Amino acid sequence: MSNTTGEIFRITSFGTSHGKAIGAIVDGCPANLKLSEKDIQKELNKRKPGTSKLTTPRKESDKVEILSGIFNGKTDGTPICCVVYNNNQKSKDYESIKNTPRPGHGDYGWISKFGNYNYNGGGRGSGRVTIGHVIGGAIAKKLLYETYKIKVFSHVIQIGDIIAKPTNINEIEENTSKNPVRCSDLESAKKMENLILEKKAKGDSVGGIVETIATGVPAGIGEPVFGKLDGDISKALMEIGAVKGVEIGLGFNVAKSTASQINDEFYYKDNKVYTKTNNSGGIIGGISDGMPIITRIGVKPTPSISINQETINIKEQSNCKINIKGRHDPCICPRITTVSESAIAIVLADHMIRSGYIHPNNIEKQVMNS
Repeated sequence: MSNTTGEIFRITSFGTSHGKAIGAIVDGCPANLKLSEKDIQKELNKRKPGTSKLTTPRKESDKVEILSGIFNGKTDGTPICCVVYNNNQKSKDYESIKNTPRPGHGDYGWISKFGNYNYNGGGRGSGRVTIGHVIGGAIAKKLLYETYKIKVFSHVIQIGDIIAKPTNINEIEENTSKNPVRCSDLESAKKMENLILEKKAKGDSVGGIVETIATGVPAGIGEPVFGKLDGDISKALMEIGAVKGVEIGLGFNVAKSTASQINDEFYYKDNKVYTKTNNSGGIIGGISDGMPIITRIGVKPTPSISINQETINIKEQSNCKINIKGRHDPCICPRITTVSESAIAIVLADHMIRSGYIHPNNIEKQVMNS
């Protein structure tokens, strides 16, 4: 089982949904980055449960504790170990379904592959393990901003059939925190909220689309064949449990376009290179071109719903019905925004170090030479 991502800036995630704790070990972060638990907590607070009626009612503080890797308020170049203790598990909710894999979940795959499956809350397959993603992402975001003022931020652009109106970067940064849906179009956000609550009242759930933007990424990050920046970003996003599709830039709309319509033409301004459009989403030929990196993920509806569903009983080898108990999000999109940011920030931090933009051992050397 692979629990580590990255080549130089590496994140190893550990823990289960109903175990004692969840956390991450971040290895390869350069020394002399100012870092505190507050930096990480800010990001964890954006994804923690129980913050609104749109999320699971499971109450967790998700308070992070840094166990290693920090000395005198700065990273020291050694592995950074962070842990979040679980405090509100209700494992009894899952005892009745240990032999009946839940439709839409990874239960059957886990049972088929490993045999010994921790069915309590989905174990390692639970969305709660994305705490590890967010810990790594928080450190990556701090590293990217402190060295190159790179920002990574997300917003919900669609829930069900409700599509948000286009907004600019300033509106996205300003408005997403103003509503529980985390949508930058405040009018559409209210409609989305009503739709989520409508599905929740029926015991159902709904999916959507989340857009993530990275600004300030310099040109020249990524590899031209294997190790493409868009390839690594796509992989990182697809490894988030609820994601079933990834688009970068114009995405699938390239299929109905001509090259003359969508090629991003270059021009100089103040001795800097820009493109007139950004249909490639900031990455062309696997390498960043200096424009904002724009991605979108298709997020499936939460598979745990209270409506009766058909499944099987593995122990009895028979067909049966299942009614899932427990506490679940009626829509994953609002909380997955932070996870998407984290996944992309981790990839960018790794590629910035691999490409020589960030010094692998000591960021003070990078700052002095920049």
